[in-house]
Amino acid sequence: MTEQLPSRATETAPVGDLGRRLARRRAELGVSREETATRAGVAPGYLQYLEEHPAAAPGRGALHVLAETLHTTVRELTGGDTDLPPGTAPHASRRPRITELSTQECRALLSTHGVGRIAVPTVTGPVVVPVNYSVVDGAIVFRTAPGTTPSQAAGCQVAFEINRIDDAFGQGWSVLVRGHARIVTDPDEAWRLDEQAYSRPWAGGERDQWVRVEPRGITGRRITAQ
Repeated sequence: MTEQLPSRATETAPVGDLGRRLARRRAELGVSREETATRAGVAPGYLQYLEEHPAAAPGRGALHVLAETLHTTVRELTGGDTDLPPGTAPHASRRPRITELSTQECRALLSTHGVGRIAVPTVTGPVVVPVNYSVVDGAIVFRTAPGTTPSQAAGCQVAFEINRIDDAFGQGWSVLVRGHARIVTDPDEAWRLDEQAYSRPWAGGERDQWVRVEPRGITGRRITAQ
C-alpha cells in the first residue's frame, strides 16, 4: 500500500488481467487514475504499477480498498466471477428504483460498449447471439460471415440489447434497440464501415459481411438501490 513508483502524465495501455479490469472499471465510472488513487488512499504510481505490470500481486487489503473505491468486488477485479452469469449476487437491493432512460441516454450507453446480443428469427425460432458491434451514424453495425446465425438477421425486424449488471450493489441498466437489419451491399458504404467501426469479431476468421441495424425504437431502464 505504501509502494510508490514514478507517475507519468500519459497513461499507457494496461496489461495483465487485473490491470485491464482496474482500467475498465475506472472507465465505466468515468474517473481518472489519479482520482481513483486519491479516493483509495494509495499513490498514483502504485495504481499505475498494478495496471501496467502483469505480475503485480497486491495484498487482500489493497484489493478490498480498490474494490470499494470502484464500487465493485474483489471477485470481479480478480476475475473470480468470469464464468458466473450476472445477477447471481447473494442479495439484491431491498428497495430498487427503476427509471426509464431517455433516448439520448440510451444512445450514449450504446456508444460506450462493444458487445451486444441480437435476437435473430430463424426457421426453428428466434435465436439470441452475441456480436461485436459499433455505432456508426446512429446505426448498429457488426461484421459477420454469410450463412452464420447473425447474417440471418438481414431483411428482418430484430431486437438488439446491451446491459450492465453490478452484482456488488444490486443495480444496473439495459438498453433495447428494435429495428430493421440489412446486409451492406454498397462497396463505398462497406469501405466506410471498415474505416470507422472499431469492433472486430472475437470469433476471428473471414468475416467480411457487414450487417446494419437501423433503429426504429430505443428504450432503456436503470435499476438503482435506495
